[in-house]
Amino acid sequence: MESKDYLKDISEIKDLMNKSSRFISLSGLSGILAGIYALIGAAIAYWLVTNHSNGILTLDGWVFQSCLLTLITVAIVSILTAIFLTTRKAKKHNAKIWDATSQRLIINFLIPLIVGGLYILIILSQGKYGQSGGLMLIFYGLALVNASKYSIGDIRYLGYIQIILGLLASWKPGYGFWFWVMGFGIMHIVYGTWMYLKFDKKSN
Repeated sequence: MESKDYLKDISEIKDLMNKSSRFISLSGLSGILAGIYALIGAAIAYWLVTNHSNGILTLDGWVFQSCLLTLITVAIVSILTAIFLTTRKAKKHNAKIWDATSQRLIINFLIPLIVGGLYILIILSQGKYGQSGGLMLIFYGLALVNASKYSIGDIRYLGYIQIILGLLASWKPGYGFWFWVMGFGIMHIVYGTWMYLKFDKKSN
């Protein structure tokens, strides 16, 4: 009996240590919605390019600027949705939304993302469009893997998938758009659904 109690105490201590070192309030629903936003944005961009540019983009063209604005809008709405749903989940479980762990999570997530974003802007300014979709996936995947040690460790698998899709998009730049749709759209929905069923639904 004492042995079982001892093992239970050890398990509880390990659980508390894990919670104190990882930010576990991420919402699976935010991943699903981010994927839906990405698919909507991709549909708008595809329609613009197909119907108004004959498949040719230039930096000073309004179609490219419209696609870029759509991409930025998708990113902003996704971030705001993630903040709202994650904050709501944290409050529901009486967890802190802003502490040393969440700060480390954000810093480790943003470093690869900012570096990747700047590099993509550089190559776009040089008129190199073909690799941009693949690079977005690769740097986003690296950001997820880098941040996973401060959050739910399972997000690193989504990061690995994004990196693989990014490499495939770089290998086959003619299909970069569709790999982008697969990574940011479909995989977010699939992974968000899995996270929701594994973590969120059980806690409701």
